Amino acid sequence: MVEPVPLNAAENDPDRPEDEGSKPSDSGGRGSHRRGKASKKRSFWKELPILIVVALVLTILIQQFVAKVYMIPSGSMEATLHGCTGCTGDRILVDRITYDFTEPSPGDVVVFKGPEAWTQNEILAEEPSNVFVKAWRGFGSLIGFAPPDERDFVKRVIATPGQTVQCCDTQNRVVVDGKALDEPYVHWEEGQAPRQADFAPVRVPEGKLWVMGDNRNNSSDSRFQGTGGDTGTIPIANVIGKARIIVLPPGRWGGVTDHNPQQNAQPAVLSAPGWQQGVPLGVGVAAAWPMLFFGRKLGAGLRKAAKRKR
Repeated sequence: MVEPVPLNAAENDPDRPEDEGSKPSDSGGRGSHRRGKASKKRSFWKELPILIVVALVLTILIQQFVAKVYMIPSGSMEATLHGCTGCTGDRILVDRITYDFTEPSPGDVVVFKGPEAWTQNEILAEEPSNVFVKAWRGFGSLIGFAPPDERDFVKRVIATPGQTVQCCDTQNRVVVDGKALDEPYVHWEEGQAPRQADFAPVRVPEGKLWVMGDNRNNSSDSRFQGTGGDTGTIPIANVIGKARIIVLPPGRWGGVTDHNPQQNAQPAVLSAPGWQQGVPLGVGVAAAWPMLFFGRKLGAGLRKAAKRKR
């Protein structure tokens, strides 16, 4: 009598060969491994464009709302920021969050949209006619590898709303609220006299800033924009952000100084304008004639009185 073979005989009997269909062959195993590798490679190349797009989108979002790289197009902030003709313009990282919580302070280097008074007479470069070139420039500006909008400016905050600014005292220093500023960042180009242009006192309107370039004799700033005076101030609402770090070129890596010029300000010794200095001389000359006239009259009267006594 033949005993029935249990269903789990293959498991219970180690000498029983496995089912041929379930036994992997060496060649089959190697083929499956190769297919797995090929599948992984295909998956990576499919994901790479998605990764690139995500990285670009994140870069653009970060630069629009957190921090953006700007290229310095002019030399008005020398030598704090390079942008002179013939040199490699600095690229700076601009913090776009700080001024969501605080107001710009004296000494801050800020990037801002130029108000109409600043841009109405600007000679702007012509837009490229080629659609692809225009798109490429726009994309480069978004990620910080092309010049920013030509209506964007970078200057240093000198005076804030309600303060009165003027220039200069007897030591050629800008004066704010009667105190001469401490400005170690001011740059004088070679061959230029270290003398700033005088301007009358200006009270900074509410919601505005008085800004100037560090390259003091080569900066078109609040002193000259518009018609000067309070029309040269800029709205705080136009400020894009605060310059924090020089990111390129590598040799200029480092932070951007935000030295507060008002912190160690000293009482200013203001000289009177030229016309005021001439007032005493003018008064003296004008008074000399009546004094001479009345002096002669008085002398003649005294002589007549002396004759009568005789």
